[in-house]
Amino acid sequence: MSSAWRRLGAGVAVGLAVAGLGLAPVLVDSTPARADQVRDLEYWLNDYGFTQAWATSKGAGVKVAIIDTGVAGGVADLAGAVVGGTDVSGLGTPNGQTPVGEGSEHGTLVASLLAGRGTGTDAGIIGVAPEASILSVSLAFGSSGATVSNDDQIAEGIRWAVDNGASVINMSLTRNTLDWPESWDSAFLYAFEHDVVVVAAAGNRGSGTTEVGAPATIPGVLAVAGVNRNKTASFDASSQGITISVAAPSEKLVGAVPAGGYVQWSGTSAAAPIVSGLVALVRSAYPELDAAGVMNRIIATADPNGREVPSPIYGNGLINAAAAVTATVPAAAGPTPTALLKDWIHLHRRADTTPTPTPTPTAAAPIQPREDPSLPPWNKAAVWLPNQHTLTYVSIPLAVLLGFGILVTLFGTGATRHFRRIRRES
Repeated sequence: MSSAWRRLGAGVAVGLAVAGLGLAPVLVDSTPARADQVRDLEYWLNDYGFTQAWATSKGAGVKVAIIDTGVAGGVADLAGAVVGGTDVSGLGTPNGQTPVGEGSEHGTLVASLLAGRGTGTDAGIIGVAPEASILSVSLAFGSSGATVSNDDQIAEGIRWAVDNGASVINMSLTRNTLDWPESWDSAFLYAFEHDVVVVAAAGNRGSGTTEVGAPATIPGVLAVAGVNRNKTASFDASSQGITISVAAPSEKLVGAVPAGGYVQWSGTSAAAPIVSGLVALVRSAYPELDAAGVMNRIIATADPNGREVPSPIYGNGLINAAAAVTATVPAAAGPTPTALLKDWIHLHRRADTTPTPTPTPTAAAPIQPREDPSLPPWNKAAVWLPNQHTLTYVSIPLAVLLGFGILVTLFGTGATRHFRRIRRES
C-alpha cells in the first residue's frame, strides 16, 4: 500500500517507484529513536480503546498473515511473534522472514504495529494485538527481478495463508485500480470460504491513489480509511470510496524496521494493521463468531464521531476497540463475504451466460417404406351409383350448365316475342 514513513527527527527523502502495486516515498533519518520514547508516541492505544480492550483480549491464539515485503522476525520488538511464513516472490527465504523488493522495510513496519511485543515493560513497540501470532508472506514489489507477477504472488500468498491457519489476512497494498485480475476471484473466495477476515488498506491520495483501489474494492473485504491525530480525514494519506468499512489512525504512527530502531510513518498501510489487530482481538474474545460476525462487531461499534455515516470518507466511523470486544451487538444480518463476492463474480464475470455446448447431431434413422393399402373389392353397381366424386365432378357441373341453358332459352324466347309485339303495333 502506498505509505510514507520517516524516522523520528529530521529526515531526508528517498524515492520508491513501484509498478502495479505500490509503496510510497520513505523519509529516513540516520538517528533512531530510543525504545522508551516509542511507547509515549503510541497515542492510538488509548485514543481508540486498545488499552481498555486488553482487559478482555490481547489476540491470543489468532494467526494473522501479513502479505507484504516480508517480516524480519529477528527484530527485538517482534521476538516470538512470527510463527511461520513463506516466500512467493522467488527472491526471499522459505520462511518469509527476509525482506525483499523495493521498500522492503514495509512488512516489518506493518507487523510491529499489529503485534509488537516491545522490548521491556515500558519500552519498544507494543502492537494493538500483542499476543497475536504472525505469518509472514513475502512478495516483491516493483522491478525487483521476480519472475512472478505481483498479482500472481498475491493470489498464491492468500492460499498459503489460509492453508497454514490464518484467520486474518492483512493487505497493506493496492493495485491503484478499482478492478482486479480474475486470479484473485478464486483466491479471495478461498479465503472467505475458510472463514478468514481479509483487511485491506484504502490507498493514499498523496501517492496518487485518489480513489480506493483493489483489494479494498473487493466485496467482502474489510476496507480501511485513515484519519489524522485529530480524528479528521487524512486527505493526504487516505483515499475515498464507497467500499470503505471503517477508519483508523494513519498519521504520525511509529514502527520498527529490520535493521533495528524505529521510524514514524503515515498512510493507510499503517491504518490497516491496526484494524487487523482489532480483528484478532475480537476473534480471540469470540472464537465462536464467523468472519461475518467479527466484521459486524467492528462495524457496528464504530464511532461516527459526530458525522453522518456510512460515508466514502469514514466508512461506518472510527474503530472503537473497547466496544468491539465488550459491547452487546445484534447478530450479523445480510449476505456473507462469500455470498457478496460470488454475486459480484456472477454479475461481472458473466458466469451465468457461459454458452452450453451444442450436442453433436446423430445420424437420422433411415425411412422405412410402408406398403400401399389393399384396393377395395370391385363392385359393378357402384360405378352407376352417385358418389362423392361423381357429385363433385359430374352431377353438379351438369346441373349448373343445364340451369344456365334453360335461363338462356327463356330469355331468348321472351326477347323474340317482345320484338314481334313491337312490330305488330307499329
